[in-house]
Formats: sequence, C-alpha cells, structure tokens
Amino acid sequence: MPCERRGCARLTVLPRACRVYVESMAKLHFHYSTMNAGKSTALLQASYNYIEQGMETMLFIAALDDRAGKGRIGSRIGLSAEASMFGPDSDIFAMVAERLRGGPVHCVFVDEAQFLMEEQVWQLARVADRLGVPVMAYGLRTDFRGRLFPGSEALLAIADELREVRTICRCGRKATMVVRLGPDGKVLHQGAQIVIGAAQYVSLCRRHWEEEMGRMPAEDMVGFARL
Repeated sequence: MPCERRGCARLTVLPRACRVYVESMAKLHFHYSTMNAGKSTALLQASYNYIEQGMETMLFIAALDDRAGKGRIGSRIGLSAEASMFGPDSDIFAMVAERLRGGPVHCVFVDEAQFLMEEQVWQLARVADRLGVPVMAYGLRTDFRGRLFPGSEALLAIADELREVRTICRCGRKATMVVRLGPDGKVLHQGAQIVIGAAQYVSLCRRHWEEEMGRMPAEDMVGFARL
C-alpha cells in the first residue's frame, strides 16, 4: 500500500517504514498574538483547507469560552464550527486517540490555547510525537498585565514551530500587548487574569501599553491615559 504523504494521520494499516515517515512530519505549532488579530479566523480557514482536500480535522475550544456557544469556535467575521471542549482536567491525548480509533485525523486544531494547562500542552506534543497528527494551537501570548498565560508559556517552551499572528496598535506599530477596559471605558490595572464575555480589550504596542498602564508618562493625546 502506498504511503499517503499528503496527510499526517496515524494510519495503522501503513507499512512501518511509511508510518515512520508520516509521524516524522507531525509537529506542534503555536500561533500566538494579542487580541483581535484574527486567530480564530485563521484556525477555521486552515481547518477548512484540510476538509476541502478530503481530510479530517479535530477542533478543540476551551470550555470556559462560550462566546460563540458551548462547544463552538467563532470568529469576529461570522465564521464558526463545532469543537470538542477541554477543561483543566481534560486528557486531550486520550480524546484524540479515541477519535483515531474511529478513523483518521489529519490535523488537530486548538483555539484559546492560552487556557491549556502545562500538562495538556505536553499531551498535544504527544499527539504529534506518538500519534503522528500535527497540532495547530492558537492563542494569546500575554494577559492584560503583560504576563504569560500558563498554556502559552508551555507552548513557547516546547512547540516545534512558533508563528506570530500580527495586528496593529492605534499608532500603526505592531501590537504586542493588550489592555482591559472597565465599564467606564478606563484602562484597568488589576483584576483576574481570565475574564470571558463582558470584558473589552484593546491591542497596543509596547510603548503605548506602558503609558496606558501608568508605567510611563503619556506622550501623546491619543488613547485612554489622558481621558
């Protein structure tokens, strides 16, 4: 039987030499950015590209993120898809392995990957290393305080490939940070790391983030600091 090199699924019917080749292609990818950079849109488009070629994908979304509905990944431009949910105690490796028993999976996609636990990031690595399925994780790098999320920290440490999904600050520079706004529209300097739903976020470059967080004096009249 010929080796299906276009896919990266664990196909147990393949000869061992072919399985080794297929599994060696699988990697753990981390696509990171700040808020409103189009991560979910990119994920859904990438999954669709697989499906369009007759391949199977498996999507995951954090259970605490129900903005598009429970068990759905949604984008700001209206795209959405059903996804398996993961919580802090979910064994993602076992979930993928169970799905593989019913047929091939050519790629695993994880949205809101910053909410993964460190052990779950290692589970994703094992999906690539031991099941031969590539994993594409999409998430925030830092929170509104400029601190790494646990899941993002682990992904930055062990992912095979890192890719920044870019958006821009109000000044035109690349946005790498995010601020959280309160109900009055003012920047919040403290609060829980994770707030889903009602919170409003704005992506900024590092310079303007420092000004909005009060770490440096504001040097322009644009933004929230002087309102």
